[in-house]
Amino acid sequence: MIETRLLQQFIAVAEELHFNRAAERLHMAQPPLSQAIRRLEAEVGSALFDRSNRKVVLTAAGVAFLHTARATLQSLDEGLAHTRRVANGVDGHLTLTFINIVAYAPLLRALRGFRQQSPGVAFTLHEASTHAQVLALEEGSADLGFMRAPGTSTPQLHVHTLLRERICVALPAGHALAGNAVVALAALAGEDFVASPRPLGQGFHDQLLQLCQAAGFVPRVVQQARRLQTLVALVASGFGIALVPESAALAAPEEVVFRPIQVDAPDALSQLELLMAWNPGRHSPVRDRLIEQIQQALPGR
Repeated sequence: MIETRLLQQFIAVAEELHFNRAAERLHMAQPPLSQAIRRLEAEVGSALFDRSNRKVVLTAAGVAFLHTARATLQSLDEGLAHTRRVANGVDGHLTLTFINIVAYAPLLRALRGFRQQSPGVAFTLHEASTHAQVLALEEGSADLGFMRAPGTSTPQLHVHTLLRERICVALPAGHALAGNAVVALAALAGEDFVASPRPLGQGFHDQLLQLCQAAGFVPRVVQQARRLQTLVALVASGFGIALVPESAALAAPEEVVFRPIQVDAPDALSQLELLMAWNPGRHSPVRDRLIEQIQQALPGR
């Protein structure tokens, strides 16, 4: 194993082509430097300098090794610099999981700002259900997740509420209640509903069920879909109505109208939370920097 100190000593002699000047440059005596070069030549298995005729000249092997020594030290310096940037959260890689977040402009601005400030950070993005995100964060295949309330215990994860939004009802444009400014949830007791499957987001599913129960009925779910956009498309196609976050109205077809609902229920039931979750047991300076920046942009409520 050739030490980096030997490489630095060799480069000094190769550039000065004079042992005394190289020793002065390295702030060391000349005899130990000569001994170090002999050790290096023994390690390489070839003479690196021709010392005849009172001159020091690189051999062909020495010329080749000079390129190798310089490249090795440069690569080491670059690697150390990158390591320090990773340790400081400036460089690195992040895997983010998320539900549909296109409607949340403050969050998107925070993510865009972080990417502009940290071009050395690479991202892998996965759209996933809340249940899938929890599993990914717990097992370490994701660094940061944006989700609804899991509805189950997640002791390994730290969860921060980014924002809350009202639940509204998505109705076909021709629905009898579409002209109302506000729709009483109890008036929807006899309707067909479309909803996401409970295993994909137990907390979200159970909250909507409890909200309907507060209005005096259990919703009759006739179709299910994994993604919010698909639910809205099913409403547009006349399969049923849906309880959705109010942000769903920002990118909806004209065949669907969204109305606030009126129900005698606590705010905790009539509002949906967007959560940011991570596993604090896994060390990641770059993740922590992103979390800090998002929390500054969305301090939570």
